[in-house]
Amino acid sequence: MNAPRRLAVTALAALATLAAAGVAFAQNAPFDIPVLKLEGMPGGGQSLSLSLQTLIIMTALTVLPSLLLVCTSFTRIIITLSILRQALGTQQTPPNQVLVGLALFMTLFIMTPTFREINDTALVPYSQGGISVEDAGLRAAASLKSFMLRQTRQSDLLAIAELRGDGAYESPEAVPFSVAVPAFIMSELRTAFTIGFLLFLPFLVIDMVVSSVLMSLGMMMLSPMIVSLPFKLLLFVVVNGWSLTVTSLVESFTRIP
Repeated sequence: MNAPRRLAVTALAALATLAAAGVAFAQNAPFDIPVLKLEGMPGGGQSLSLSLQTLIIMTALTVLPSLLLVCTSFTRIIITLSILRQALGTQQTPPNQVLVGLALFMTLFIMTPTFREINDTALVPYSQGGISVEDAGLRAAASLKSFMLRQTRQSDLLAIAELRGDGAYESPEAVPFSVAVPAFIMSELRTAFTIGFLLFLPFLVIDMVVSSVLMSLGMMMLSPMIVSLPFKLLLFVVVNGWSLTVTSLVESFTRIP
């Protein structure tokens, strides 16, 4: 018997031994895993065990970055800041880390009322044992959906509803979470590009003026971007551009589209 065949036979024997041991253990011991156990609640009903609740919470933590991107104000802010940097023509200044950090703290500032509502209606009752983890998740999703629907255009919501085969919803509570999220993303992308277009216009005018002056002077070998960059930076600093941009972004979430 050659070496590969001997190795295969040994592996099959080991698997058969493990399978037999598992069958014997299942027959001789009750199938009672604490992680999967349901526990009775004082007011009646059942809830998941602490181990399984911890497992669900740890698993949900892996989804938080996606929720941050698609269910909060982060998308509009980071796209607007990226377009602004491109309009300035400063390449990688400010760096991505600075823009993401600014967008994160602005998101925390804007989403504070929603996070406070989630804490009061879902986290605090759950930590006190008043509701189950499923009810806490539903209440948190309802608060987050309420924020998204306030920023979602009716046309985008109807477009997603028609793709799902639904008509117009009677109330915001009737809108499914799976419909609210893509409609909210579409509205955020549209709003972010609209704001970015308005930010791009004054810098585009400076580029066109500088390019025309250089061509009239016969200095076609000199890049207009190099000449216009100081003027764009000077204009942005004089009008206090960062404060205006941040203020406009924050105020854009207080208006219903």
